[in-house]
Amino acid sequence: QVHLEESGGGLVRTGGSLRLSCAATGSRFGINLMGWYRQAPGKDRAMVASIRDDGSTRYAAFVEGRFTIARDSAKDTADLQMSDLSAEDTGLYYCTVKDGDMEYWGEGSQETVSA
Repeated sequence: QVHLEESGGGLVRTGGSLRLSCAATGSRFGINLMGWYRQAPGKDRAMVASIRDDGSTRYAAFVEGRFTIARDSAKDTADLQMSDLSAEDTGLYYCTVKDGDMEYWGEGSQETVSA
């Protein structure tokens, strides 16, 4: 059973920056994917960014150029650096990982961007 520890997030003004971190423990097969999804108020959960164990990354179009995901494979940790934030970035951000074929989700970190 993989356990995810999320940190970061909080309240930030428009145009500001935040960093989310996620640490995975208890991997049995090797964490091959780490990423974040977010759920904005009244909307479905959407992929934000992900990074594979080979270092390849994927970003949603709405964060391209503003968010950067990085990973420390030796520690099974990942960071999501977010900049130029706007009110549309407000939401609950969930860390997710894949351990072999098993998918795990964190409890979510609230991020609020205010004017």
